[in-house]
Parts: sequence; C-alpha cells; structure tokens
Amino acid sequence: MTSGSAKPWVSLLLGIWLWLLLACVPDMPKPASTPTAGQPVVGTLIRFRGEFFSTAGECGYCHTALKSASGGVYSIQDDWRSTLMANAGRDPYYLAHVAEEIDLHPQHRATIEAKCATCHIGMASFSANFTHQEVAIVGEEGLLNPQNALYPLALDGVSCTLCHQIQPNRLDKPESHSGGFTIDSTTPTGNRVVFGRFEVEPAMTTVMQSASGFVPQTSAHVTQSELCAVCHNLFTPYVEDDGSLSTTLFPEQTPYTEWLVSAYQGTQSCQDCHMPTAGEAVPIANTGSPARDPYHQHYFVGGNQWMLQLLKTHTESLKVSAEASQFDQTLSRTLDQLQTKTARIQLSAETKGEVLDISVRIETLTGHKFPTSFPSRRAWVHLIVRDASEEVLFESGAWRPDGSIIGNDNDEDETRYEPHYQVITRPDQVQIYEPIIGDPNGQVTTTLLRAQRYLKDNRLLPVGFNKNTAPQEIAVHGEAMQDPDFTAGGDTIHYRIPLDTTPAYPLTVEASLYYQSIGFRWMQKFTSSNTPQARTFTTLAQSIPNEPVRITNEQVQVLLPSR
Repeated sequence: MTSGSAKPWVSLLLGIWLWLLLACVPDMPKPASTPTAGQPVVGTLIRFRGEFFSTAGECGYCHTALKSASGGVYSIQDDWRSTLMANAGRDPYYLAHVAEEIDLHPQHRATIEAKCATCHIGMASFSANFTHQEVAIVGEEGLLNPQNALYPLALDGVSCTLCHQIQPNRLDKPESHSGGFTIDSTTPTGNRVVFGRFEVEPAMTTVMQSASGFVPQTSAHVTQSELCAVCHNLFTPYVEDDGSLSTTLFPEQTPYTEWLVSAYQGTQSCQDCHMPTAGEAVPIANTGSPARDPYHQHYFVGGNQWMLQLLKTHTESLKVSAEASQFDQTLSRTLDQLQTKTARIQLSAETKGEVLDISVRIETLTGHKFPTSFPSRRAWVHLIVRDASEEVLFESGAWRPDGSIIGNDNDEDETRYEPHYQVITRPDQVQIYEPIIGDPNGQVTTTLLRAQRYLKDNRLLPVGFNKNTAPQEIAVHGEAMQDPDFTAGGDTIHYRIPLDTTPAYPLTVEASLYYQSIGFRWMQKFTSSNTPQARTFTTLAQSIPNEPVRITNEQVQVLLPSR
C-alpha cells in the first residue's frame, strides 16, 4: 500500500515512528550548529515558537543534510542563514535609515515603523499586530530590543514561516505590494498551514506537524514572482512641505514591475535567478522524504556584496547566526551573480584623424533594471586609454578609496548630479547608471520620506522593456529618454577623445563596468546624523572599504593608423 492510499491510522503510526527515529537515532542528519532557545548566540540558529510564527531553528533540523542520489548534500538552513533575507532585522544600514526618518519626521513615527517592520521583521510585526501591540522597531519599546518578548522573531528576519505562510489571495493585485500580503491570523497554533511547491505524504505531514507545529499544503504561488513582489515592489508616501503625508506614492523600488514588462515575464521568475535549482532531484526533508525536482536552493543571491562583508566581519556585535564559511559561500555566489549574470561589454576603438573614437556597448543580462531596488545602488563605466609605455592618456570613471567617483557631480556636491551622456569628450564626464531622487521642490535628496520624484533614472533596461510605453512608476527620466542608443537590453556610449600629440602606438583601451550597492552620498549621509543607529552603522562601516565590484571589462588595442 502506498502512503497516498494508506488509512489515516497507518499514516499516524508511521509518522510517530519517524518522529521518534528522528529524535533518538544518533546518526540522523542534524544542523551544522545547534539552535539556541529564544536568545541569539553567534553562529547558531535561534529556536523559538510563537503563537503565529517560529524561527528558522525550528525548521532547520529536518531541512539540513539533504542527500541526493548522486551524493550531493544540500541544506536549506545553511544556504539561508548567511543571506540578507536572514539578516534583514540585523542590517545596520536599514536600522540607520529607519532611525533617521523617525528623527526627521517624528510626527510620522508610527507610519514609518509599521511600514519598515512589515518586510524586514515581518514575523514580529504581524505577531504584534495580531495581539494588538504597538509595532515599533527602535528604542526601548522596539521589537529589536532584546527585552521584547518578540525579539527572537524580529532578529530572525525574513524567515521560513513568514514567506511560507503568505496566503495566495490577491498576489496578482497591486494591493499586495508594499507589504500588503496576507497572513492567516485565525487558525490555532499547531494547525497553521505553510505552503510549499510539492505535495507532502500524509506520514510526512504528521512528522512536520509534530516537529514544527505547522501543516504543509501544496500551492504553486510559492514559485511565482508575485510572491517576491509583496516586499520587493515598494511604494511609499512622502512628507509634503507642510509636514503632512502625501496621498500619492513614490515608487521607491520596483523590480517586479520592471520584470513584468521585460522579455523574461512568462519565461523566468524571480526564483529561477535568485533561487537557482540544484539540477537534480533532492529530498526536501531528511525524514525519509522522496527526492523532488526541481529543488530550488535557498540562496537568495543578490548583489549587495558590501553588506555581506560587513555582516561577516561583525558577527559578534550584530548577533549573526551564520558562520564565516557560510558567508564565504554566499559572497562567492554574489560575486558570480554580478560578474556572469548581470552585464557584458562590447568595445571598439579607432582613430579618425586626430580623434580616438571609442564605442562602449553595455548589454544587460538581468530581468529588471540594473541596478534595481533600493536607490542607493549605482553602476558606472570606467574607461582608460594608455599608450605603448603605459602612460595614461585619458581616464573617465576612476574611483577613490572612499567610494566616490572622480568627476561625478553628485559626489562633489550633494545638490547636483551627473547627467546621462550619449557622447563623452572629457575626463570629468562619467556615465553613471543610477536613480537620483528629488523632493517636492525638485531638490536632490537621500531622505526617503522626502522622495517625491526621480530627477534621473537611466538604469540599464532589461530586454523587452519599451521606454516609450513603460508605466510611469518605472519610467526612464532625464537625458536617457532622448538617447537613441539607450534601449531595451543596454546602452552604447561614444567617447571622442582628442589626441593632442602623436601618441606612442599601440594604444590600449580598457572599459570596465563597476557596481556599488551603497553609493558615496548614501554612505556619507550618516556621518552627520546623531541617532545611535547611525553612529553604530558609521562605526561598523569604517572597517569595510566601500570598494565597487567590477562587473565586467574588455580591452582592445588601437594600432598606428596607416598613412
């Protein structure tokens, strides 16, 4: 008799037998480190069961050491714990932003904290809402205060029982964005449903309910981009000059909408790129579960290498649950994602009379704008021309150790910004792909609650994106809108460099595309802030140089032109 046709009492007995086997047999797979009960210990998962949510330590025991038929070993908890999802509540840059917004706009504190808590510390936020408690993040009353009863849930960030409890209703509606997703608040503890891709056998359901307090249920919505959009499509109000909150919303980050109008919609989901499959069948639990295919690895790989380095460096002060080796793996995946799946360069150069004519083509490989999401991110072209003796004849886009870009107007003056270029002729002109946000008066700002519009948005477009018909919330802004070379799938920049004397040929032209997850102004803004969170972030950040990542580069040689 198969498990699918077994009578309920047979399944129950089998489930009890498997649960006892898991608990008692010494050579059963166990997590790499033992979770702690309630309070964080560096390098270990937190174990905590709440009324509505449980931490990853309650799930990890059965979802580690998953062995495929080929001998591959997979671990959901170990892949997740060193990601920014796992550390969303620990992220000191996020906390510095929350504290700054509250400091600048104290009359809107409740709105700020409720919005920012929903996605970063959602388990604690929803638990507080369901039990009619105040949702605060910082300060003595905050959910991230170790004395708060919900602190273990807050510190666990974007964890298993948050994402897997998101209900499938309304996910195709804009109302689900900006943290507008639904969590069941009525089902009693011990019978709450968690959604997964695969059907779970009755015996395994019994094991899971006994071990975790949750009942698995099959639903396809966990494989769809709409699940990710609930937090990664974020629209926020802004503070008007009179101090009131606007009724219109600012599109702070919109990767889902960008994907929706790209050629990737319908062919590749967010999960396909950011949770790549194992390429083989893998059991989803170590309790005797059959191998399943496709098995999506919980890598949640993105591009914020700098913050991962900071988390790895400051595990003690940030109470991080991941070990150094796990951060090394996530950092390696992040670098691979940036350097092999983000963009390519095509480069050509020739002399035309006394001018060196260079074309740099950036080809976008992402399914959304690059860079996308939080507006601190930027990418730029570094172009350098050397003669046969390695002397530099021309350079645009060089950067300093503090992370600023030489020649960038915004890094020199916070009230200005570098325009988008079709043609570059001088070293102080730099092609920077970035969002520049403006307040209600049209002034450049990095204060999120004053963000009313984009003054510039020339971030590289994905294949299939039509800048002439794109919705307003993902529109191109600035000179890029009139640039015929700035189209779906990339951009071409032309460099026309006067050659004042006859240089020593051959000339070497090198073009690189660099990326920064926190641009100079977005980093510097906290050096003058007086909040404890800003001071903490600034202190921690001093140990990690704000060096950009080189995404891709190309070299060509220009030979002596024939006479």
